[in-house]
Amino acid sequence: MAGVLEEKERLRLVYASLQAASCPFVEGLNLQEADSMLQLLCTPSHHRTDILAWICSSINPNFATSKAMSMRSKDPDVLTKEMAVLGQELMLCNAGDLDLIRGNVSPHRQLHFMEQLLSLVPGCKKSAEHRMDEEMLVNKLFAAENLPHLTQMLKPTFNPWPAHLKALCKGTKSCYKPSKEEDADVATLIQLTQSALKQLESECEFLNNEAQSPGIFSPSSLRVAACDLQQLMATFCHVYETDLRTYCSRDPPSFSTETDVFRRVHQLLLACNTELEMLNEVSEASTSMNEEVNRLQTQPRYWRRGEKHTLSDQLEEVSRRSREFLSLLHS
Repeated sequence: MAGVLEEKERLRLVYASLQAASCPFVEGLNLQEADSMLQLLCTPSHHRTDILAWICSSINPNFATSKAMSMRSKDPDVLTKEMAVLGQELMLCNAGDLDLIRGNVSPHRQLHFMEQLLSLVPGCKKSAEHRMDEEMLVNKLFAAENLPHLTQMLKPTFNPWPAHLKALCKGTKSCYKPSKEEDADVATLIQLTQSALKQLESECEFLNNEAQSPGIFSPSSLRVAACDLQQLMATFCHVYETDLRTYCSRDPPSFSTETDVFRRVHQLLLACNTELEMLNEVSEASTSMNEEVNRLQTQPRYWRRGEKHTLSDQLEEVSRRSREFLSLLHS
């Protein structure tokens, strides 16, 4: 239930941020229901794509150039990929998170991504928080549990004071007189309180110490410390009963005194890790050398008679010219 409320608050905050930033794609909508906002912001649609594109152009003005827009109109996926690349540059997502840009992931992740983007729009977050505070105040005021209080505020009623209070206000004697039993109960309660205070003062020797400054320590601070200690003890008892009791009842573990075993295992693991790194580097070097040899054999790099030729063609030409030269010598 708390997660649903948090998601609704984040949804309203994102929508309020768009309104505060004067996004043209939410002006005139005036959505009030959370389901309508969720349909607008977290469901794949052309409208949602336009909102994301507007946010990206507000963060990076080069994102909305005419040349770029003409290229995106030819291929719709270009806009999605460019927004993903911008999110990667802002360290908010990966370049391959195209489902996040299209709106095919969970609403929680989409709202978190939009909230992070809108925090980068100048002057957007502060205005949205101010607007959200006003909306939360209005929603809380018109909540179902507060309607009776609101009705009483709109139509107030005056309850007359008791007779003895009226008499005190008028300066006359009250017709209300406490009974002897009530007087005895109050006197007994006062006496018990005084005896308890005296006992507490006798037990707390630091209260009678003249060297102790009253500004540093006082009975009120003692009461606060006692309340804090009670809360800490209650919290520890709860944690002990739920999590620590099973571990405290176990026997202590027995550790081996043979530390050489751990040292040898560590050395073997370190040597194995080093060997794996060497094998990885050898494999990468072999792959790089193979690619370089293939490029030398297939790509034209050597000039002959104003044209580039491959290594094999060049070697074949040299062999041919050598054979012709030798045949001329023998003839």
